[in-house]
Amino acid sequence: SKFAGGLGNDWTPVRGLGSHIKGTNGKSQGVVPFLKVANDTAVAVNQGGKRKGAVCAYLETWHIDIEEFLDLRKNTGDERRRTHDMNTANWIPDLFMKRVAEDGDWTLFSPDETGDLHDLTGKAFEEAYCNYEARAARGEMNIHRTLKAVDLWRKMLGMLFETGHPWVAFKDPCNIRYTNQHQGTVHSSNLCTEITLHTNQNEIAVCNLGSVNLPRHTTENGLDMEKLEKTISTAMRMLDNVIEYNYYSVPQARNSNLRHRPVGLGIMGFQDALYKQRLPYSGDEAIEFADRSMEAVSYFAIKASSDLAEERGRYSSFEGSLWSQGILPLDSLEKLAEERGSYLQVDNSQTLDWDSLRERVKTVGMRNSNTMAIAPTATISNICGVSQSIEPTYQNLFVKSNLSGEFTVVNPYLVHDLKKLGLWDEVMVNDLKYYDGSVQPIDRVPDELKSIYATAFEVDPRWLVEADSRRQKWIDQAQSLNLYMAEPSGKKLDNLYKLAWVRGLKTTYYLRSMGATGQEKTTSSGNDEGKVNLLGAAPAAAPKACSILDPECEACQ
Repeated sequence: SKFAGGLGNDWTPVRGLGSHIKGTNGKSQGVVPFLKVANDTAVAVNQGGKRKGAVCAYLETWHIDIEEFLDLRKNTGDERRRTHDMNTANWIPDLFMKRVAEDGDWTLFSPDETGDLHDLTGKAFEEAYCNYEARAARGEMNIHRTLKAVDLWRKMLGMLFETGHPWVAFKDPCNIRYTNQHQGTVHSSNLCTEITLHTNQNEIAVCNLGSVNLPRHTTENGLDMEKLEKTISTAMRMLDNVIEYNYYSVPQARNSNLRHRPVGLGIMGFQDALYKQRLPYSGDEAIEFADRSMEAVSYFAIKASSDLAEERGRYSSFEGSLWSQGILPLDSLEKLAEERGSYLQVDNSQTLDWDSLRERVKTVGMRNSNTMAIAPTATISNICGVSQSIEPTYQNLFVKSNLSGEFTVVNPYLVHDLKKLGLWDEVMVNDLKYYDGSVQPIDRVPDELKSIYATAFEVDPRWLVEADSRRQKWIDQAQSLNLYMAEPSGKKLDNLYKLAWVRGLKTTYYLRSMGATGQEKTTSSGNDEGKVNLLGAAPAAAPKACSILDPECEACQ
């Protein structure tokens, strides 16, 4: 954290509340007091002395302390058992989701009695877990508790709505599709839920991130494949160089990175690429573009890593990996389907020559154990002037604040289209201010523009999940997926996160909801003293803050 690192921690091995302590013949206080220590340490040791330390704690759903874990971000209760400055995430095995779907029971255990569950996935996890349940039924387990799986699921979703935490991440797809699973188990993701690499006593997973500016490789007719291949080939070489020349604050991180050489190439400006093609986010064409664009990124990234292996040598743990068996990210979906059964519904269409690339990877090898991950890209997207990551536009008109001051941000694509139709005038500016950048309530805006320029809270979040599913099949790691819901409800959340699981997503990130109150609306002629004409880009109404006080969120700041 001192050297600006964001941390993702796996806390599942910590024994649960009430467990026997052999050394003192006492009882354990469980995982929560130690999470409190980690929370306070993150505040004390910030990132480079420049911003608050950032940590995300992960806990598996079978841990006996899971219900207390869910409460960590609540604003009520014992403050000694709260972690207001630390993110939390559920590391959910597929078996739990099956029990929820089938309205079954779920049993909680302490890891000092069920330690092997931590490293098991898929059918092996299910077999061991059911054996422990049978032992508990016979009275052979010291610490256990049984409840309805759906009750625990409802509490997870309730806390997610109330506090924004814990985030929902799925253990089994992260492990069953993990390219380097012969080296270890993925016990958690990172701070932003896009990295899915193994950790152990000798290795701390690190990933080196980069993002392709997608609209710079997109025309009104679609992707510029030749330009995209050239950019990705260069980017993969640069990321591989970073591994060699980076500074590592702890030896375990250096050891892991040099052995496996994982990188995470992603995309940003997905919404801008849709604007260029005049495609609304809510539609089959946008979903198809998400599929085809990520297929191209995946193909060129894997090809570039294989080319680097031919030039510089394979990464040292290549033998035994899924790559060495000719199993590419797309192929690993079959492994997930075998383990999960009927609870996987994913489109598996493809358009490129994957057969020849598969053979090349098997024979030549890979330079990097992992090649892709989609990060949030908040700051670098602002620098490049494009939309963040794979996000829909937050608002078409808002004020961004940072240490340099306040800056009005206007959607340039919308302004261009409104000018083209002769609609960009003082009245339109004031309407956009009044409606917080939304064009939906403005009668004179054509329906086509209303569809194209729908903002994050105006897009059904299921479209985000569908697009994410199409991308996930091509990606060997994961994606930072924020979900936006203007009016959350238990039923909507239940359907949304179950859809995410069935569609094969590995992780999700923040759940964003609209603020309960807004600001007072005012308008200006643009010529008042001390004010600037909005037609020339000046301060606009502040955006409604999301319900989660996120240090990375400009609206919250």
